[in-house]
Amino acid sequence: MFRTASDSRTVVEPSRRQFLNGVGKMTLSATAVALIAGRETLAAGKGKSMAASPSQDVTILNVALGLEHEAIGAYQIGAESGLLEKPVLEVAILFQSQHKGHRDALAKAVQKLGGTPVETKSLEAYMTALNVASIKSQKDVLTLAARLERGAANAYLGVIPSFTDPTLAQVAGRLAADETMHWTVLAQALGQPLPTGALSFGA
Repeated sequence: MFRTASDSRTVVEPSRRQFLNGVGKMTLSATAVALIAGRETLAAGKGKSMAASPSQDVTILNVALGLEHEAIGAYQIGAESGLLEKPVLEVAILFQSQHKGHRDALAKAVQKLGGTPVETKSLEAYMTALNVASIKSQKDVLTLAARLERGAANAYLGVIPSFTDPTLAQVAGRLAADETMHWTVLAQALGQPLPTGALSFGA
């Protein structure tokens, strides 16, 4: 499950800041939304009734896909670190599998729109980007994962106001819900207190 091939090819460098401040200001077509949700029949109908912008859709979806690749890589690194105890490792595998589900849905949508899904980077590249050299304990692994999960939740929530199609807002909300659930479990494992104020995500 954790074997990952190195990939030296050039890839897009996505970021949550780009997702929120740049790409996130654009709007996915209804066709793309239906594809992400796995509703191909609806996608065909939307394509006939509404003007789509495939290149714009592909750009937005690929930035989101890059975030999922990063999360998968982070959990891979944590699993192979030897720092996680068995119960924690099992949860990490579960969360990674859910991110793989997000990845597969996004990649499939990109392909059906005629685009090329952005590829994952090598584990070595993620290790450098995430400063893995500073990770010395299980707590360090969980702290990194929690930070990434909270960032992903905020990224997905942050783009919802720019969507004109309510179906897209729902899809983004479902993705954000998964990330928020992951963060909550990790925060509890770290002994961190739950947020005391309301509306603590997406601000």
